[in-house]
Amino acid sequence: MGLLSYVTDLKNVARLKPEMESYIENVDRKLFLWKDEETDNIVALIGVQIHEAMVLVRHIAVSPSFRKEGIVHRLLDGLQQNYPTSAINGTLETAPFIAKWNQKQQNRNDEETSGSL
Repeated sequence: MGLLSYVTDLKNVARLKPEMESYIENVDRKLFLWKDEETDNIVALIGVQIHEAMVLVRHIAVSPSFRKEGIVHRLLDGLQQNYPTSAINGTLETAPFIAKWNQKQQNRNDEETSGSL
């Protein structure tokens, strides 16, 4: 069942299959994949639901051997580039990742602002 099986609430196949089908059947749901350049393997994904002015991050999964490499932040950066006018929000499970990413974004902006003074 691939990377989605790393998502805590989708470890049970009975829950995983309907979730996979929802990404296939619903046009407002999308899966974005991250491919490792060295191995050419897909090592992470982010599952989103697109709303008018908001992108809801429903699932984030990273292969265990690629965790702690900043892939989640790069996935979120890419998401922001694809949907620049939309707010990026998370579910109860994904919100902590987004909060850390937002803090990193704020720190970058603060550094750029203080560097230009």
